[in-house]
Amino acid sequence: MNARLRTAVPIAALASLGTGMNLSARSGDSPGDVTFTKDIAPILQRSCQQCHRPDGVAPMSLVSYEDVRPWARAMKVRTGLGPRAGVMPPWFVEKDLGIQHFKNDLSLSQEEIATIAKWADSGAPRGNPAQMPSPLNFDDTDKWTIGEPDLVLKSKEVTVPAAGPDWWGDVGLVPTGLSEDRYVSAVEVREVNDIPKGGQIKTVGGRYVFHHMTYSSLVPDERGSDPVDEGSTSWPIHEVGRNADIFPPEAGRLLQAHSALSLAAGHLHANGRETKAHLEFGFKFFPNGYKPLYRRSTLRLGNGIDIDVKPNRANQELHSYAVLQDHTKIIAFEPHLHAPGVRMCLEAIWGHNIQTLNCVGYDHNWVKQYVYDDDAAPLLPKGTIVHLIGFLDTTPANRNPADPRNWAGGGRRSIANMFIDLGYSVALTEEQFQAEMARRRTSMKNRNDYDIGCPLCWAPPLPPTPPTQPSTPERKQ
Repeated sequence: MNARLRTAVPIAALASLGTGMNLSARSGDSPGDVTFTKDIAPILQRSCQQCHRPDGVAPMSLVSYEDVRPWARAMKVRTGLGPRAGVMPPWFVEKDLGIQHFKNDLSLSQEEIATIAKWADSGAPRGNPAQMPSPLNFDDTDKWTIGEPDLVLKSKEVTVPAAGPDWWGDVGLVPTGLSEDRYVSAVEVREVNDIPKGGQIKTVGGRYVFHHMTYSSLVPDERGSDPVDEGSTSWPIHEVGRNADIFPPEAGRLLQAHSALSLAAGHLHANGRETKAHLEFGFKFFPNGYKPLYRRSTLRLGNGIDIDVKPNRANQELHSYAVLQDHTKIIAFEPHLHAPGVRMCLEAIWGHNIQTLNCVGYDHNWVKQYVYDDDAAPLLPKGTIVHLIGFLDTTPANRNPADPRNWAGGGRRSIANMFIDLGYSVALTEEQFQAEMARRRTSMKNRNDYDIGCPLCWAPPLPPTPPTQPSTPERKQ
């Protein structure tokens, strides 16, 4: 009897301990537990829910525990893919190489990736509901992300049939109505269409018909139609899902008086339903009297014509070189390939010094622009050779090409190929270049704190040029 009682006590205690452990795992009381409410929800709010939410562009919501729990294993796989096609969130910068400081970086740290994996492997527990962060409030109205624009321009409306071939062409001119030159601090482009929100449309391609628009601003000639190329301003290409472009305070872009937007290179695609759509261009201006300190660089990298992409072959490379004609600050790096593209690298060659500024994976379903932090943007001296390298894969391992058995050259269509850096830079005078490097050095500890992208940061500054002394006239004999 006593033996049975002595045996029963440990069993009861073990049962109680087991119940307590389960409750602790659900409530997140144990510091070592990884739970949804304490650990996973904050990650999703920062890096995922902008797209993964009700009526978002992603195919599933990742807001509540009930939303997320069925996708725990898939989240572990997709976040752990590394910087290549398919990784989530779609941020492809290789983190073991080159510059690592960018604006609007929503990528996950290695610790966050490990946390998601541990949570999935431990059964994806909910945790203590009291530890759930307050839900984010998403404003799905037609507000502009740059704030209320100073000028909004609208393209003409187009009608795209439910089914049909892709269309490329000129969508016409849009007069700005400006009577004076204005410098632009930010521009945002959005498509407005008659596709109902919500419903069964779960892909980005089903929500829009403008694949992209390449445009500039020009002053039309006296006939009011043909634009004059002199003094034109090119603007960042509009692509589906692209964020607004915020220009540095020193480098606003000119929107000319009496100009018009020239929508010369649009790409429209059918999405399964007849759709009426137009583009809206929102511009924010710098104050009247503003003048940019820096001028835009003429740097162009890439090749859209002489491209030879062989079928069923991995590790194909494309190369492009340019010699900088000015001291240059690179503001943004934007790799642009087509379906076979899997990676792009940007190098700077100064003398015998070769620096890899960045290598990024590429997924033609997620074209990304990487804007450098102000204190990390490459500062390259005049004469630097900039080298762009594109990597392509036409084997079945890359699921993006429509048919990897076919040879392909260059062209606008996605089944053809492009190889371009769509990022942008500014040109610096000698004084501006020296001042930028001096500011950069203030954030560096000592000469051993090497700054990738600034090969002359620790070079001795140029001595000031001595004033010219007037010559003494010779005396006549």
